[in-house]
Amino acid sequence: MEPTRILAIRHGETAWNVDTRLQGHLDIPLNEVGLRQAQHLAQALVQRDAMDAIYASDLSRAHTTALAIAQATGQTVTTHPGLRERHFGAFQGRTFAEIEVELPEHARHWRKRTPDWVPPEGGESLEMLRERIVGTVGELAARHPGQQIVMVAHGGVLDILYRAATRLDLQAPRTWQLTNTAVNRLLWTPQGLSLVGWGDTSHLDALGKDEATA
Repeated sequence: MEPTRILAIRHGETAWNVDTRLQGHLDIPLNEVGLRQAQHLAQALVQRDAMDAIYASDLSRAHTTALAIAQATGQTVTTHPGLRERHFGAFQGRTFAEIEVELPEHARHWRKRTPDWVPPEGGESLEMLRERIVGTVGELAARHPGQQIVMVAHGGVLDILYRAATRLDLQAPRTWQLTNTAVNRLLWTPQGLSLVGWGDTSHLDALGKDEATA
């Protein structure tokens, strides 16, 4: 089977990203910056990349980002709940600072990245998240051998994909960026994922120039 090329992209910025408030499965829309990021991303991709399919998490911040790409290319977006962010349980809606004060014992597991720790009130462990994300990405990528597809998802999803592609364990300290709308390039085969390129934010340089001259 020929490999499937994947453009894995985090959604545009939201107000809760700015506030460092955990979103998880809560459906938070893009803010104005996020909407502009999505437009610049779409313009850059349409100029340099062929896309055979566009997939996105069904949460609006990812779906809206993907729609900008679809509109620029004349394609449609297929949503998949398997691309959602990690379910953070009781952490959802709280800032990092609030979690430290209100749920200190759970916050310790959060900081340590305990692989089998489950956030209270229906959350997902990192092991559960990895199983869901790797399974979903494999399912979707297997539909497109020899093609290039876009997957628009979330920071936690991208973190898992980087670890899977580089064979890093779940507790390894993060040394890579998860920037909103950064373009990350992966290859998928039935043997797994491999990393091609990470964290391309060149399209955001134009966004900064637009704001400087506004």
